[in-house]
Amino acid sequence: MRMALEEAVLAASEGEVPVGAILVHQGNVVARTHNHVERDKRGFAHAELLAIEEATQKLGMWRLDDCVLYVTKEPCPMCAGAMVNCRLPRLVFGCGDKRTGGAGGALNVTAMPDGIHQVSVTSGVLADECLTIIQEFFRKRRQDISKNKDNRE
Repeated sequence: MRMALEEAVLAASEGEVPVGAILVHQGNVVARTHNHVERDKRGFAHAELLAIEEATQKLGMWRLDDCVLYVTKEPCPMCAGAMVNCRLPRLVFGCGDKRTGGAGGALNVTAMPDGIHQVSVTSGVLADECLTIIQEFFRKRRQDISKNKDNRE
C-alpha cells in the first residue's frame, strides 16, 4: 500500500484525483500506476483499470489468478466490475467511499451473490493516510477555485 500511496502523491502533483494502484502477481509487482483521467482526457483512465490493463499485457493473460490489487481508495463500480471480469482473487484498499464505492461502499460489485466471480476484499489498510491525500487534494482544489472567482470579481 505504501507504493500505491506514492503513486497517489504523483497523481496529485499532476492534477489528477490522487488514487494510486499496484498490482502484484505471485509476490512481484507487475503494474504500478495512478489516475490519468485528466492527462489522457478519458473518464475511464482510473488507476485500477490502468493497472489491470498493464498487468494483463505483461502477464499475457486476461485472468488475473494469483494477483492482488492494492489501491488507495475504494474502487468505483466500473473498476470493481473489471476486477470481477478478470477474476481477480483479492483486492486491498485504503479508504472507503460510501458515495461511489463499488466494493462495499455504495454498492458491492465484488460480491454479487449470483455473479460470475467474487473478489476477496480487505479494506482500511493505511486508511487515514489514503484519506488525507484525497482530502488535501480537494481542499486545495476548492481554494484554487475560490481564488479564481475572487480574481474575476
